[in-house]
Amino acid sequence: MNFSSQNLGSWQSTTTVPAFSGDPIIAAAQQVRTPAFLVQDTRAGAIGVAIGGQTVPSDSTNGVQNFPLLAVLPPLYPEWLGCRSFAEVHGVRFPYVSGAMANGIATTDLVIAMAEAGFLGFFGAAGLQRSVVETAIDTLQARLGEAHPWGCNLINSPHEPALEASVAQLYIERGVKRVSAAAYMALTPAIVRFALTGIRQSPDGTIHRERFVFAKISRPEVARRFLEPAPKSILDKLVAAGHLTVDEARLGAQVPVAEDIIVESDSGGHTDNRPLTALFPSILSLRDEITAAQAYSRPIRVGAAGGLGTPSAVAAAFSLGAAFVLTGSVNQACIESGLDSGGRKMLAGAGIADVIMAPAADMFEMGVEVQVLRRGTMFAVRAKKLYGLYHTFPSLDAIPAAEREGVEKTMLQCSFDEAWASTRAFWMERDPSEVSRAEADPKHKMALVFRSYLGQSSRWAINGTPGRQTDYQIWCGPAMGAFNQWTANSFLADPDQRTVVQVARNLMEGAAVVTRAQQLRSYGVAVPAAGFDFRPRPLA
Repeated sequence: MNFSSQNLGSWQSTTTVPAFSGDPIIAAAQQVRTPAFLVQDTRAGAIGVAIGGQTVPSDSTNGVQNFPLLAVLPPLYPEWLGCRSFAEVHGVRFPYVSGAMANGIATTDLVIAMAEAGFLGFFGAAGLQRSVVETAIDTLQARLGEAHPWGCNLINSPHEPALEASVAQLYIERGVKRVSAAAYMALTPAIVRFALTGIRQSPDGTIHRERFVFAKISRPEVARRFLEPAPKSILDKLVAAGHLTVDEARLGAQVPVAEDIIVESDSGGHTDNRPLTALFPSILSLRDEITAAQAYSRPIRVGAAGGLGTPSAVAAAFSLGAAFVLTGSVNQACIESGLDSGGRKMLAGAGIADVIMAPAADMFEMGVEVQVLRRGTMFAVRAKKLYGLYHTFPSLDAIPAAEREGVEKTMLQCSFDEAWASTRAFWMERDPSEVSRAEADPKHKMALVFRSYLGQSSRWAINGTPGRQTDYQIWCGPAMGAFNQWTANSFLADPDQRTVVQVARNLMEGAAVVTRAQQLRSYGVAVPAAGFDFRPRPLA
């Protein structure tokens, strides 16, 4: 096809030639920080790409071969793949977030490394004692101060609302500016209080927020609760308790609870296993609908999470309209992760299909499940067995002797009586009301004993507890297998070489290259398949 009548002049160079096929096109596509000139071979009609050189009038005759210039693609920086307001509001360089992997798997070291490299990281506070979380805040504030943004996790605790409220209050008292809100099916006073404490309005009417909620959602009905203003009933309750001022509640009725939404598709941990390409557009549409209905003046950013383990996956998320991306499983396999080295090596051997759903410790009675690693561990099978017993029998005493012996020997590694004694001691310190309820309700007693196995299994993987490798609970999604396949035969294949910053830089750089390759192909350049295969490399 000849576009000469539509060209913008000509391109020429005395040092380089355009690429019309093969490896030269791949090399040109990888130079994302350099303008790319789309030119045409007037003899063959092929469209190619040129780097460098200069543009000249179409009729220029200076002795150098001219190529009709069809278009100029400006530089494409990885930093520019997402929404610019994300970087502006949160003070980061890249539209990339590392998720808050629970029980401290997302360590302070991980958050600090990400923050200092221009990314946003969340500390994995879920499941930790308040004193441990407070120590982590001390560390983060001492190392990062106000110069590098960071955040912490706030997980919905339907069985322990006082704990959730206590952690939210701690974050407010200690000046934590961002939380990753996880496992919420409905709004709670705690998350609303955090979102709106400190909100104010300047004389010109502009509303300023002191704190930001990153709401992880996987269902439109849950997304709606965070996209709309907090219900009046919750606002009134918080004002009556002295947790919000009247003015904060008034302003809270005009803004969404969260201005950063994380659309969580098929991922590790709590997940609905939804495909990103189906879920993400529906949430974008809902965002636009609510924004128009509420007449919001501030932007609401929608990010993508789940299944993001390769540059192509990250590029696809941005092409869907993601303002930012969030990764989880791939960071858990990095050296800054709180996971023991044995667990990280297990993750490094995972394939795409080496994941399975298993009962969740925090929502065991509700039948909620989490996605975990299947390869190398029996946790999922054993956890499902415990839930089956809980669902079938009214109490521990009602479980048949043969079943009881199997559970005591292979899972609890102690008798039911001994397991209850240690479980009782734990809850007497954490929440004595749970003990009172269990002693009055044998079914609840059984749930607490079984939940103790589920809860400890993740800590065994963190601590590398001897003799417990077959019981490791390692949260993991299919992104881990895709990541391992992508990094095979590269420096990132070695678990000891995986750092969160190198992983983030390679994913973002690769996403920019894949995006550039697609741009070139969409304009008619014959980009080889290898042009979409960015290989990992050490990046400064």
